[in-house]
Amino acid sequence: MPAPTYWDYLHLPELLHCQGGLDGSPSPDELHFIIVHQTYELWFKLVLTQLRLARDHLAAPHLPEERVPFVVHHLGRVNAILRLCVDQFAVMETLPPQDFLEFRDKLTPSSGFQSFQLREVEMLLGLTMERRIKYAGTDPIEHIRSQATTDSGRAVVAQLEATMAETSLRDALISWLGRTPIMGSSPGTEGDEAVVNAFLAAYLARVEAHQREGGEQLVKVLGGTDADKIHARVEMALGGVRGFLLPDGAEERRARAALLFIESYRHLPLLAWPRLLLDTVVELEEQMVLFRHRHARMVERTIGRRVGSGGSSGVEYLDQTTSYRIFPELWNVRSCLLPRERLPELTGEGRYAFA
Repeated sequence: MPAPTYWDYLHLPELLHCQGGLDGSPSPDELHFIIVHQTYELWFKLVLTQLRLARDHLAAPHLPEERVPFVVHHLGRVNAILRLCVDQFAVMETLPPQDFLEFRDKLTPSSGFQSFQLREVEMLLGLTMERRIKYAGTDPIEHIRSQATTDSGRAVVAQLEATMAETSLRDALISWLGRTPIMGSSPGTEGDEAVVNAFLAAYLARVEAHQREGGEQLVKVLGGTDADKIHARVEMALGGVRGFLLPDGAEERRARAALLFIESYRHLPLLAWPRLLLDTVVELEEQMVLFRHRHARMVERTIGRRVGSGGSSGVEYLDQTTSYRIFPELWNVRSCLLPRERLPELTGEGRYAFA
């Protein structure tokens, strides 16, 4: 067997013959358009691989502390890729609007919305069908199904349906949080529910006192101006805190209590990596929001407010997708946090120390 070469290892001859477009002879600007989008799809392929690796660790019945850094590593790689994808829009924007119009009609009715790998990323993260924004008045996945009239299209639909049946990163993360020891107590141990409820009650009482004190201080600084409005806003905020910390379901309540516990006592040695894991997931969602926003601005800069090539409302649709939040708990918990000196007294501290 001959020694491998760089071009054979990477299948470069085959790869570099995949930019022919529909007619085999794209203009320089169309070649630019094709390469940028193919590059995005290669990054999405790597993102899917990394998300599955992280998900598989979190979804295991038991995640040893020494494996948490591996989850952070895989998700950190996803974040680095997403940052690069956001920056890559600057390359796309070197295509002037009139130059794009030279070949845009050739694409109709294809659309970037048909990026089934991006739909897979959304599914794997945990975006549910119910929360998807309609595309041209149609369910997004149904739209792709309606276009799948060839063998390649049917393979795409099968791939999407297989991903849809997988455990999402969100579900795996919530399950992992639900298994986190709180005040030294683990699920399944005697009295665990009482420990969790006592922790939440103590925390909530301190949050109420802290935020009301802050409201009074603000009224005093403002010389009594709008005192009633400030008090009303504080009480409204506290209503949100109570609703977040005390949901009806016991499993959901325990997961949120664990999230609050990790964020509050993050200085404990064995909570350092779980805290970093949560921060990495927050960054992942932030990068997804930035990606969607940057995508919308790039499209607006290139085609303005035209109808999308696939029949959508174009920029208006893309702007709507920036409202997606797959991990709202990780954002909402920040409204509940206390300064370290105001935290409830910690019990079971030995469970969170290095052996």
